[in-house]
Order: sequence, then structure tokens, then C-alpha cells
Amino acid sequence: MTNTPAAPAPFSRIKIRAGALVFCGDEVALIRRDRAGSTHYTPPGGNVEDGEDLCRALGRELAEELGLDTAKAEGGDLMWVIDQRVSRPGPTPPPRKLHLVYRFHIGADVRATLAEQELDELPDGSHEVGVIEWIDYRETAGLPIFPPIGPALAALADPRAAITDAALDAVTDANYTWV
Repeated sequence: MTNTPAAPAPFSRIKIRAGALVFCGDEVALIRRDRAGSTHYTPPGGNVEDGEDLCRALGRELAEELGLDTAKAEGGDLMWVIDQRVSRPGPTPPPRKLHLVYRFHIGADVRATLAEQELDELPDGSHEVGVIEWIDYRETAGLPIFPPIGPALAALADPRAAITDAALDAVTDANYTWV
């Protein structure tokens, strides 16, 4: 008789996602993903790898997804932390995920050098194409953004406004349905 380890319980594993709102004036870069039956947006970023430094992970993700060298950007301050505990389809129990959302500012000269699309590798080796869209931050409240930061983003007085509370509401099955 062999002992098969039990599958981890939902949300018993924790992953960290480092992402960023990259502003050029009043516009912010978001990745639009069009899927069968849905469209959603996400800030550029991705999961922090085991043992990886947060700043290094953020820099790596922004280079991979936007072609942005963070040394050419201003800022890098942490804006928001979002605790995600949302069920999702698939064979593995969902992890709890902490989304760390940072903020950078760039000029038009740097923006002109950035990617217009992002290729996200899927488990089968194919790629999902994401389109980089620059959207006036004040128009994000009603967009399907994940994590759901649109209302907080649109409520900023300006792109450089001070953040008084970095903890946004947790995303749970009670207030979010997986798309």
C-alpha cells in the first residue's frame, strides 16, 4: 500500500504576484485579454518565483511584458495589496494570492519604445496574446480589471496622488466570480 499525499486544501498555498500601474501622464498601461465569452484587463506583472526578490521579480515581469527597463521609469512605490481567495476552475486547488501593485511613471519617449502586445505562455506551450492598452486612469472604474482595482484607480485625484491605505478589499467568492 502506498501513501498518496493528499491534495492541498484550497487557499492553503500562498503565491505572490508583483504587478505595476505604469503611467504616462493620465494614461495607464493595462493588458487586455480577449477570451471566449469575456474580455478582462490586468496590470502588467506576474508571479514571484521561489526565492526571487520582489523588486527583481517586478523588474523581470515589466521587462518581459512591456519591454520596460524600470531604471528608465520614475517611482516604484507600493500602491496596493490585494488578498485573493477566489475559487477557480481546474484540477488543482486554488492558491491564496497576494497581489502587490506598484506604481511607475514614464515619459512619452519611453512609452514609444514599449511593447504593444504581450505573449503569455500557456501550459501546453502555446501563447495567449494580450494587447497593451493605454487608458485614461479616470475611466477604469467600470472596466473588468483583475485584481479589481478599477474603482480605486479611477478615484485617485491624480496619478501621483498619495495612497493613504494600501490594503484594498480582499477578493473572495462572496464578491467576485472567476472569469
